[in-house]
This record gives sequence, C-alpha cells and structure tokens, in this order.
Amino acid sequence: MRLLAGLVAPALLSGLLLVAPVPAATSSPSSPSSPSTGAASSDGGTRARTAGRWIVDPQGRVLVLHGLNMVYKVAPYAPDEVGFGRDDARFLARQGLTTVRLGLIWKAVEPEPGEYDDAYLARIRHTTEVLAAHGIWTLLDFHQDLYNERFQGEGAPDWAVQDEGLPAQPQLGFPYNYFGMAPLLRAFDHFWANDAGPGGVGLQDRYAAAWAHVADYFAGVPRVLGLDLFNEPWPGSAWSTCANPAGCPVFDAQLQAFSQRAADAIRAVDRRTTVFYEPNVLFNNGARTHVAPTGDRLGFSFHDYCLTAEADAEGAGQQACDTFDDLVFQNAVQHGTDLGHPPLLTEFGATTDRTTLTTMVDRAAAHRVGWQYWAYCGCDDPTTTGPGATQALVLDPSRPPVGDNVDRQKLTAIVVPHPLAVAGVPTAYSFDRDSRAFRATWSTRRAGGGRFAAGSRTTVSLPRLVYPDGYRVRVTGGRVVSGQGASVLVVVQGRGATAVRLVVAPREHGPCDRRRRPVVNNGRHVHHDRPRGLGVRPGLGNVPPTGPLRDPADR
Repeated sequence: MRLLAGLVAPALLSGLLLVAPVPAATSSPSSPSSPSTGAASSDGGTRARTAGRWIVDPQGRVLVLHGLNMVYKVAPYAPDEVGFGRDDARFLARQGLTTVRLGLIWKAVEPEPGEYDDAYLARIRHTTEVLAAHGIWTLLDFHQDLYNERFQGEGAPDWAVQDEGLPAQPQLGFPYNYFGMAPLLRAFDHFWANDAGPGGVGLQDRYAAAWAHVADYFAGVPRVLGLDLFNEPWPGSAWSTCANPAGCPVFDAQLQAFSQRAADAIRAVDRRTTVFYEPNVLFNNGARTHVAPTGDRLGFSFHDYCLTAEADAEGAGQQACDTFDDLVFQNAVQHGTDLGHPPLLTEFGATTDRTTLTTMVDRAAAHRVGWQYWAYCGCDDPTTTGPGATQALVLDPSRPPVGDNVDRQKLTAIVVPHPLAVAGVPTAYSFDRDSRAFRATWSTRRAGGGRFAAGSRTTVSLPRLVYPDGYRVRVTGGRVVSGQGASVLVVVQGRGATAVRLVVAPREHGPCDRRRRPVVNNGRHVHHDRPRGLGVRPGLGNVPPTGPLRDPADR
C-alpha cells in the first residue's frame, strides 16, 4: 500500500539534495497437524531458488516475475472470503502474471500464544494450490500495517501488543498514526527489543516460531516462491533517525537480528524455500539499508511508491518521482548484487495514475527486476490511502474478472511482454509502448555457473492484450517452436549459441497478409509451408504468423 508519500518526503528530500468458511482447528508445535512432515519431505522439485542476484526455477532458468498482491486484512483474513479463487488465477495467468504475494496475518496464524490455527492455514494453502495449478508462484507474506487493530491496523495478535497502557490516540488512520500515536510506537519498540510476552517468551521468539510452523505446513505445497518475513518494518520511536539517505544503522542492527532469528527458525524445518527479508520502510523512499542476514537462499523484498505523487495531482510530480524511484532501485539492485540476495519489488502502485504505473514497470525492466503490483482488489483495506478502488485491479473478486469489474487502464499499464523463464541470464529486455515492439537478449550461461545446452527452452509472455492480431518474430541464436499465435512464445537455444536475441512486433495488416509470412529463425527467413528449419515438433502446430523485422541496432 502507498505509505508515507508526502510525509517523509521533506526529511528525505533535504538530505537527498545534498547527495544525489472452515471449522476452527488449532495445533501446537508439539502436535502439528500440517500436511507436511518437515524439511525432509519438502518437494524441492517445485521450489524456486536463488543463484546470485537471480531467482531461478528448478531447471535453473532465471524467472522474471510479474504479478500482484492479494492480502485480505480484515477477519477472517483469508482471500477466499471475498471470492478470490480459480477464475482470478486463470485471469492472471492469461495476462502473463505469474506471481502473487499472498498475505497471512499473524493474528490469524497464532490467535493465542503457541496455538496455531491450521484451519486458517488450510484456507491459505488451498489458495496457494489453486494458483499453482495455473502456473503461478506464491510469495507467502506475514503482513502488517500499524501493527494491530487497536491502532487502526492489522497484523499482530492482541496478546502481542505491549503499549504501556497508553491511550490509542490520536486516531488519524493510516499512515498518520505511525508518526503521532505514542502507544503504537512503543508497541513496535517492545517488539524490536524482543521483550518478554506471555509465558515469559520474547515477542520475536513467538513470531519466529509461528513462521517455523507455517514453513513446515507449506513445505510440500508446490510453487511456493518464498516466505516474506515482515511487511514494511516500522522503526518505532526511532523512525526519524531513518529518514535520511544514509539510513539508520542502529535500528537496522535490531532489524537484522530479528530477520536472522526468523530465518534461522524457518531453516530448522525447511532448508529449501527462499526467505525474503525487508529493509525498514524508509528504504521505500530512498534511504539505504544495512540489513544483511546470512544463510542460503535469501532474497531481498523491497517496495517503491512515488515519493512526491501526493504533492500535486497524480502524475504531476513524475519528474521528481523519477529521481527518488531511480535511487530506490539503485540501492536495491546494489544491495542484492553485493550480497547475492535477489531483489524483488513486492509492492508498488496503489494508484490510478497510468504514468506512475507504466514508468515503474519500465524501470523494473531496465533493472531486470521482477515485481508484484499493489493490489488485486480494494477488499475493505483499512490501511491504504484513498478509496479501495484506487488500488484495485479487480473491483470485486466475488464477481468474474471481466468487463467493468476490471480496471482496464491499470491492466494495460502493467501487462507487458516479458521473459518468463530464461535458459540463461537476461542481459536486457524492453517494451516500446508506442510501437508495441519487444526486444530481449540473454546469455546462455547459467546463473551460478556453467552454460545451458543446445535445445534448452526459454519462455516469453506475449499477451493477447498487447498483440490481439498476432505478432512477428525475429530470433538469432535460437528458433521458435511454440504454436501459432501462442501467448507464451517458446524459443529453443541453437547449437553453439552463446547468446540469443529476440525481437517481436505486432503483425502487419494489408494485402501482404495473404502471402506466406516468414519467421526469422537463426537469422534466416523460413516460410510456414517449408518444413525445413522451422523446428516445429509434432503436436506443437505452426510457428506464429510472422514477417521480416529489422532491429534498428542491425542498421
């Protein structure tokens, strides 16, 4: 959700100018009722993993993830409650959106200290399996905003609130309570200090144990992308020390200790699923992070909301936004590259401004970073700015995602051609919205070492929303083997290729459409009615209708 725009902006700006329905059931750690039996049974064949700064699939292909958030923040905290299900998963897959950040709420996971509600987890698991059946990767997210309902938010169970008896005033809502509500700040302070809660157990220790239970429960569930430890960590009383370009090393030391504690608890039961940690929330607005947990299969989850979008009418401050948003990406990519923790933009958007959305999608492509848009629906969100429809791609998930139930302006802003799974390492990919030309290049070397063999397959999303009348393709270093007009293009790597280059453009109309149209495979024009060189295997159908296309770089 959009956070702090126009509020933290002045402090950061001045600094930056000096630099540039299920029956209730519970379980306890001693008597788990989860469907898995721990790490030993975890199906690593369905898990993504990390390789340097990249996320890769079980075949070692780099995943370029485009998707969105689905978090239901009011009781019973399960997205199926508002109708999110198979038709939504099918809709997403058809648009080439292959990841969902799916929210869990700690209060629902652990309603009483040490007691876990597996009926709730079963609902989340079912949603995850529905998404997996449509080829969608799920990032499980322990979500919070404003910590607890007492502070007009959601997240922590009531028993984990230590507010020193202070009155929950003034109630200004999200995000303003972060700055002026003393008991909220104190609740965060106690959490980051891991102060003792019920039974004398530290609050973070309870949280980490809850994550371990969830990780164990989901260990055998397919297509779990990872586990996002804590949404938008708020520094509590120390927040003002973080509102500067250099960040706040003192608070970040606390945040790192928390992240390590939670990751270690997860690793005790699941060694395979990637654990994503987040920087403190001021990173979203240009502050650097000093959080660097250690261990295998770690990812870096970050957010980026236009810092000056609220200063004027939506989009009017785009030029200023570019400066700050570029800095957020530079910080994220540098952090991820230095540590070998793949960066993933897990929130952006929450706006109806098309320019803000298209600019962010294009920025992510330029940095070769995947993303998850906020959000699929409004769904009575208590902690967002503006009415729910402002953030919603689909207005009502209880209805089919068609017609006026879909915000088409948002849809066309975020749905773009992009690589899906790359047999190699992406070196560049971009989409020209005016010409609708898509270009991508990738090296055939494997992320993490070695090289892909000839015949390895790369998949590319070419949505019908973008190419309703088909497209033309030119490939060098490989050949197209997907069916005619396929929304997922399949490119097979050529023998001896060290790099593959792809150019796609809309199919042209006119008298020439009645002629044979060639596809360009390995730099040669090959006609549909000439079987030699097409690389079309039985059952795959014909190569998509194509015509010669010159890349300006070839001129």
